[in-house]
Formats: sequence, C-alpha cells, structure tokens
Amino acid sequence: MGLIMKQAITGPAAWKGVDLVGDSAWLHHLSAPVLATLDAALAHVQAKGLTFPNFGQEDFPIGDWAQQLKAYSDELENGRGFLVLRGLPVERYSEEQIQILYYGIGLHMGVPVRQNPKGDLLGLVMNVGDVTKKTTRVYETNLYLPYHSDPSDVVGLLCIRKAKQGGLSSLVSVAAIYNEILEKHPEYLGLYYRTWYFSHLCEDQPSLSPIFSHHQGKLSCRYLRQYIELGHEIRNLPLSKVEIEALDLFDEIMHREDFRLSMMLEPGDLQFANNYAVLHSRNEFEDHGVHELNRKMLRLWVKMPNARTLAPEFPGRNGFPAPAALA
Repeated sequence: MGLIMKQAITGPAAWKGVDLVGDSAWLHHLSAPVLATLDAALAHVQAKGLTFPNFGQEDFPIGDWAQQLKAYSDELENGRGFLVLRGLPVERYSEEQIQILYYGIGLHMGVPVRQNPKGDLLGLVMNVGDVTKKTTRVYETNLYLPYHSDPSDVVGLLCIRKAKQGGLSSLVSVAAIYNEILEKHPEYLGLYYRTWYFSHLCEDQPSLSPIFSHHQGKLSCRYLRQYIELGHEIRNLPLSKVEIEALDLFDEIMHREDFRLSMMLEPGDLQFANNYAVLHSRNEFEDHGVHELNRKMLRLWVKMPNARTLAPEFPGRNGFPAPAALA
C-alpha cells in the first residue's frame, strides 16, 4: 500500500454534519445510577483527604461504568470520533469537586496530560485574556476559534456555564474533508502528505509534520493554519502559491455548512473528540458581563491506551513535558 491513500474512506468516521441531522446517537445521557457512582467516587477521594490532581485511578472507583467508558473510547478511535456525555449536575458541586470528577473520568479513559509549559492538567477556557497581547491564546478570549486539532490523542471539554449569546461548538470530520479532496481535487493530495513547519505559541522552535498521514489503515490529521503560517515565517520559508492554494482548498471544504456539526454545549455536557479524526472550533460569543456568570469550560487532554499507531513521519504528541520544578 502506498504512502498516499487513493481510496475513499468509508465507515462511521466519514460523516458529514448534514447527515447527522436528527441523529443523536453521539449524545449519551448520564443515568441516575451513573451519577450515583460518580458521587460515590468523589466522596471516596475526599474521604481519603486527596485533592485534584493528587490522586490516581484506584482512588476514584467507578465499578461497572468503567466498561462503558471503554466502549466510549472505542467510539472515539474506531467510530465517529466524537461523542457528548450529558447531564453532569455541575451546579451541585464546588469548583474543586468538579475538578476531581472530571479528572477522575479522564483517569479511567487514559492518562491526562499537561496542556502548557506551566503543567496545567485542566485548562480554563474562558474570556480572561487580553486580546491586545500576542501571547494571549484565542481560547482565552471570546473571539472565533478556528478549526484545529490539539496535541493529544483526545480532547475533552466540560461546560460549566454557557455564554449570554454564541459560543457554539463545531466539529468536522477529517475523513469527509479527505474524501472531498480525493474526489474533486486529487492533484493537491501529495502536498498535504509533505512535511510542514508548525509553530505552537508555547514553543521556541517550529516542528515538522505532515497535515495528512496514512498508516496501518488509518488516516490521521494535524491542522491549524495559523500555526503553519507562523512556522514557515519563523523558518523564513514563505509558502509557495500552490501550497497556499492547497491550504485555501482545505479551509474552504472545512468551512462548508453541510460538513460541520454544530452544537450548543449545555452546563454539565462533556464533549470528547479524537484529535486525529475530528477538527473542532467555536464561534464568537457575548458574555454576561459578570465574571461569576460568564461562559466557562474546562479542557482535558488525554493520552489513550487504544490510540492508533502513528507513522514515523507523523510524530505523536501528548501534551507538554513536566515543568522543571515537577520533573
């Protein structure tokens, strides 16, 4: 089999948003017995005098629900690549209790990893940044967050509060984008398989990676156009006209209304997505103007035990190294 996949991707991963209208199979309501199990696990952690993130999987026992989480993990890797768990009663818990619950669920899915050089294991997604500073990340503002993948196997997002208006979460299937390029514009395919310079704002030097990688029967993707443009700027390697055309085509397909699935995450919703199979985004939003009421999400990055094997030229990444003080 060649490096470049020349057959269309079939199966549940190759979904389009328009095809999921009226299909809520990706939405799973947390039952009363599951919520009771989570409450008991929370009480177990607190009874031992432990706090986030200083406890392990064995400190957060969830009984038979662990098997259901394995099924969800299989859906993330071998199914559609995303799902939402609905109904965690976040209003009942303190901030510390929410952190224990969310992190505890993450421990049973895989290994939560650090999201920045500071070592954060739960990232605050909230409009708390200064948009005039270059170091401010988009997720720290209320601005539109472009489609992208994060450097981890799976990304989780827990909604604590919604915005006054806007803040719609949006997902798009990598396989659907690939199939469209393969069918309509195959002349560009090779460009996506070559290595590009990606520059993450938290890193000193850009890293090399293709956008698409096909390995052991699975297609993987890494994308955020801003990081590609910045990486090539830092390396003083301007993008060629045909490279820009290829990125423009990717963006045009990615933003088609019939390709994306948009959803309003409600308080207590936990959205999980496979970073190799799904790109995620969020539209701009208006806050309430009171910090205690403003939109608030918690992000979790997880290294998964059932994650696909990645090709050597598509370097895997799960978060950031431990800060020197913690190493």
